[in-house]
Amino acid sequence: MAVTLSGVTSVDLGIPVARRTIDTSARPDTPYLVDRFGRIATDLRVSLIDKCNLRCTYCMPAEGLPWMKRSEMLDTGEMIRLIELAVRELGVTNVRFTGGEPLLRQDLVDIITATSELPQAPKTSLTTNGINLGRFAEQLATAGLDRVNISLDTLDRETFHRLTRRDRFDDVLDGLRAAKDSGLEPVKVNAVLLRNTNDHEACDLLRFCLERGYQLRFIEQMPLDPQHGWDREEMITADEILRMLGEEFTLTPYSAERGSAPAERWLVDGGPATVGVIGSVTRPFCATCDRTRLTADGQLRSCLFSQTETDLRDPMREGADNEELARLWRETMWAKAAGHGMDEEGFAQPSRPMSSIGG
Repeated sequence: MAVTLSGVTSVDLGIPVARRTIDTSARPDTPYLVDRFGRIATDLRVSLIDKCNLRCTYCMPAEGLPWMKRSEMLDTGEMIRLIELAVRELGVTNVRFTGGEPLLRQDLVDIITATSELPQAPKTSLTTNGINLGRFAEQLATAGLDRVNISLDTLDRETFHRLTRRDRFDDVLDGLRAAKDSGLEPVKVNAVLLRNTNDHEACDLLRFCLERGYQLRFIEQMPLDPQHGWDREEMITADEILRMLGEEFTLTPYSAERGSAPAERWLVDGGPATVGVIGSVTRPFCATCDRTRLTADGQLRSCLFSQTETDLRDPMREGADNEELARLWRETMWAKAAGHGMDEEGFAQPSRPMSSIGG
C-alpha cells in the first residue's frame, strides 16, 4: 500500500517470506540447478544495485524508493564469489547484470572483468537504461562484456521526459550508438508500451531499430511496480503489439528453435531482421525457464515473481563454505514453482519491486 503525505509517497516494500524447509529426497544426484519439473537453470540474473537514475512511472514513484544500505549489499568480493560458485559448481553459462541501474555500481567493471576471466567463462550481458553507457561502453567491452539490452520506450523527447521524469533522452541515444561502436552486439532495445501514452509508437520504434541495426524487444508490462498500480485490463498485450506492427510490416514466425528465450521472434518483411515480443503475462514461457536470480543484498530467487527468498549473504558472512552455499542454491531451485501463477486465484504481486529484484 502507498500513502502520500505532504507530497512524499511512502511505499511498503514488504519482507519476503522466509524460505520454507525443502524436501530434496527425490532430487537427482547432480551438481546442476535442476527443479522438480525437469528444468535446469543455466542463466543467472544478478542485480547489482537497487538504485536508478530514472523514475519511470511504471517502475517507481517520482521521489524514488528507500534504497538498500551499503552494508546490506554484497561487496565486490562477495558478489564475485557467488558468481564464480554459480559458474564453476552449478552449471551457469550465462550471466546477466541488472539493477536498478547497474552502471551506478562503482565496481561494475571489476565484477565484469572477474566474471569474464573465469575458466569456461560465461556469456555476459547487461541490462541498462543507457544514460551512462556512452561514457562506459568501451570500458565494459574491454572488461569482457559481450552485449547489452537498453531500455527505450519512446522516440518522442517530451514523452520520454513524462515517462521517466528525467530529461535524458539524448543520453540514451548516445548510449545506443556507443554500444554498437564498441562491439557490444547484438544491441537489444527493450520497449514497454503503455496505453494512451506511447502505444502509437510501436511501428516507429521498430523502424528506428531496423535502420540502425538494433534488435527490438517489446515487453508486456508486468505487475512489479511498488505502487501496485498495474492493471491487467490496461496492459498492452502481445496480441495487440503484433496487430499494431502488422499494420505496416509483414511478420512471419522465426523458424529457429526458441529454446528458453523469453522473446517470441518474428521475421520483419521476410528478414533477416527480426522483432521480439516478450509476453510474460499473456504468453508465459515458464515451462522452459532457465533462470536463477541473485539480488544485490544476496538473496536467491527462483522466479521473478517468487514470494520466498533464500539468504546467501548472512551464511556467507558467518563463514559458510562453498559447499554449503551451493547446497542452499540447489535446494532453492529444486523448490521452484511450475509457473508464476498470474492466472491463478490468489496471485500476489512480489513484495519487492523490479528495481530491487533485477530484470
